[in-house]
Amino acid sequence: MDRRTFLYTALGAALAPLRAATEKARPLNLKITDLKTFVVNAGSVNWVFAKVYTNQGLTGLGEGSITSKEATLSQAILEHHRFLVGKDPTDIELLWQGMYRYPRWRGGPILNSAISAVEIALWDILGKALGTPIYKLMGGAARKRIRLYKDVGSTVEAFLKAREEGYTAAKSGFIRVDNDLVVPSFAVREGVRRLGEVRRAVGEDFDICIDAHGKLTTVMAIDFCTRVEELRPLFVEEATQLEDLGELELLRRKTKVPLATGERSFTKYGFAEFCSRHLVDYVQPDVCHAGGILEMKKIGVLAETYRVEMAPHNPQSEVSTLASLHVDATTPASTIQEYNPRSEPWIAELFQGGAVKVAAGFADLPDRPGLGVELDEKVAARHPYKPVNRPNYVFSDGGVADH
Repeated sequence: MDRRTFLYTALGAALAPLRAATEKARPLNLKITDLKTFVVNAGSVNWVFAKVYTNQGLTGLGEGSITSKEATLSQAILEHHRFLVGKDPTDIELLWQGMYRYPRWRGGPILNSAISAVEIALWDILGKALGTPIYKLMGGAARKRIRLYKDVGSTVEAFLKAREEGYTAAKSGFIRVDNDLVVPSFAVREGVRRLGEVRRAVGEDFDICIDAHGKLTTVMAIDFCTRVEELRPLFVEEATQLEDLGELELLRRKTKVPLATGERSFTKYGFAEFCSRHLVDYVQPDVCHAGGILEMKKIGVLAETYRVEMAPHNPQSEVSTLASLHVDATTPASTIQEYNPRSEPWIAELFQGGAVKVAAGFADLPDRPGLGVELDEKVAARHPYKPVNRPNYVFSDGGVADH
């Protein structure tokens, strides 16, 4: 090769990246052709999945599972069929804005869970089309692995088992309710006693999360939270109801125990005051209800802005878990993730073996294109929807108690 040829060859190689950068991106030419739902009974809960179909055979899977309203949610998801068919599934923000704003009625658990299910499925399609995990399309990793806390029973044995499995944190309810009867003094006293037993068993360095689950009156919440301060829980979750943020602010002033909430809040708007007023130490959006993957990422940015940590809520299926992990992977504020593993063989079949990889209490970053999991429709059909009744808590006078 002579000197001139060498220089031309070298110059061509050097300019190749510049030429590539000025070329238009290859169009994906994807169009939505159909939208279906699958409601799967998993014992005490029903899971609600959305599946978006495209003209090129790519499908996307999402979840919006919400207790007590699964059949209604399924229909709410299908209400988006006429809006979505014919549109580009990769225009995720545009389609989210349309689903949220065009119908005029906004917000609430049903409407937001329906949007969430569809939005997760759209991200699944985009990741598959580009051959990369979703979190890589949202800025890439903010961490090497994702810390988990496991949902367990409130017994010492359940917490010790979680610790033996490698987890460094676990969560339970602790608030004692027998035969659906709420006796405030007993519920608080027994909850504190149980927590003390667990703390002594697991030691000082294992994190204990407490899910009050909205059961407490204001008086009960203050009593419980102040009593457990010395037992150092990682947080007390949903110690108050959502109707009045003043109640949460009052509790915040009365106790130094870390507080958490958010599983029944929706979109960035629902989390703005939690963060800006520092009403809690942990926000807990649920990717199936808060608006989907990108909306939960936005909530994480809010949390990061105000130095509030994010601990996403996730008692649902592996679809919800993976959607959460993609957000966790790319969100600095997201420091611990709820995990509720199910070991039944048929559930493994439902998700074709699954894709969540856990070791020593941490989840690996997702490594498959898109969401990373598929739904076996035949297995889903063998476990159809069955109505599930939640407990009906009452006080001793017969009045309705929160749950």
